[in-house]
Amino acid sequence: MSGSLARLIGLVGVLGLAAMPAADGIGQSQQSGPYTVVASGQRFAALQQAVNAIGGGRGTVAIAPGTYRDCAVQTVGEVAFVAQAAGQVLFDAAICEGKAALVLRGRAARVEGLVFQNQRIAEGNGAGIRLEHGSLIVRQTWFRDSDQGILSADDPAGTVLIEASTFSRLGRCDHGRSCAHSVYFGNYGTVLIRHSRFEAGRGGHYVKSRAAQIEVSDSSFDDAQGRQTNYMIDLSTGASGLILGNWMVQGRDKANPGAFITNAAEGRTHSAEGLRIIGNVVRLAPGVARSAAMVADWSGDPIHLGGNNIGAGIRRIEHH
Repeated sequence: MSGSLARLIGLVGVLGLAAMPAADGIGQSQQSGPYTVVASGQRFAALQQAVNAIGGGRGTVAIAPGTYRDCAVQTVGEVAFVAQAAGQVLFDAAICEGKAALVLRGRAARVEGLVFQNQRIAEGNGAGIRLEHGSLIVRQTWFRDSDQGILSADDPAGTVLIEASTFSRLGRCDHGRSCAHSVYFGNYGTVLIRHSRFEAGRGGHYVKSRAAQIEVSDSSFDDAQGRQTNYMIDLSTGASGLILGNWMVQGRDKANPGAFITNAAEGRTHSAEGLRIIGNVVRLAPGVARSAAMVADWSGDPIHLGGNNIGAGIRRIEHH
């Protein structure tokens, strides 16, 4: 087990949801707020107040069902943002610092059971989550109808884990600047995506990553209703790791239909030696007649492909 993955697994326990306290709160003014700091039982009317109450420590904010035009910035500490009822907490349209509903640059964060929608800004890169520093865990969360779902800066010591989450109708390339993507990770140490769904993109890539280590496993990429999309997985500057057991369908309306998975198309910052792409199902959508590569590689590193179920019109690999 890598050191970064071991540290991430440790954070699961650190940021775990504690038992819900009694609703007697600490201050009368806080008793009706939808945001509860679990350890203390304090309730707050604004998410930022709850985050500030945790400060540089470790804590969980439990969020009552509802639709919120609210946002928060985490600058220190380790904070978990957890829906009391998964799928019934919606963050709609509000943006902090002109970036995202949650702007995260503390030591670590966990997001679970939330829905992010309609995060858009004039620059074209509004997001549900902007990750600027620290490790992140995302579980059972839905990102939809926004410029993008998750956007990160660089943190080579950080790890991202996404599980059981859905990314719908995200991405864009129509604002005269760089494209936005369903998820876009900078130079992180490790990015792991498991048991998640990407669908109906609106431009850009579904997964764009500059991380040194990647895992995308047991996930689906349904591009049948995509509009002007690019690749399913773009490892922009090279990566090693594993792409395993995914289901990928390329749709008709593509800005770049040349490949499903690309490696090192923007330069070889990281070695791709040992990258394994195995056990995936790769298809063109019904009625789509074109040729595409399952993998397009610019790295020149040895990549292992095995046991993939490749449909008609799709080449196994092409080297550039």
